[in-house]
Amino acid sequence: MEYTIRLDRMEFRALHGCYELERKVGNRFTVDLALTAELGDVAVRDDVTLAVNYLTVYEIVREQMRVTQHTIERVATNIIEALYTAFPQLRHVRCTVAKLAPPLGGKLDRVSVTLER
Repeated sequence: MEYTIRLDRMEFRALHGCYELERKVGNRFTVDLALTAELGDVAVRDDVTLAVNYLTVYEIVREQMRVTQHTIERVATNIIEALYTAFPQLRHVRCTVAKLAPPLGGKLDRVSVTLER
C-alpha cells in the first residue's frame, strides 16, 4: 500500500534568481510537495521512524532553499534529489517552487515550476 504526504505553502526567503540583484537582496518563495511512499509497516507498528517524517522533509527543503541557484527549476531538482536520498521508500515526488512577486515590471502574484519524479 502507498500513502501520500503533502506539505503546502512552505515559505522561505532566498537568494535565487537570474539577476545579480535578486541574488543579493533575495525574494520570497513557496514550496509545495506531494510525496508518495510505500507504507510498509508504518501504520501496523505505529512507528514514525519507518515513515517519511515531515519534520525531516521540511528541514531538507529549508536546507536546499539556502543554496543559491539561478533557476527555480534547479531548486526544485535539488529538493527532489535530496528527498530521494533521505527516503528510499519514496515512489513519487511532485515539487512546486514559486517565486512570489517576481521582478517582471508589472503586477504578478507568482511564477512557479512543477517537477515530478
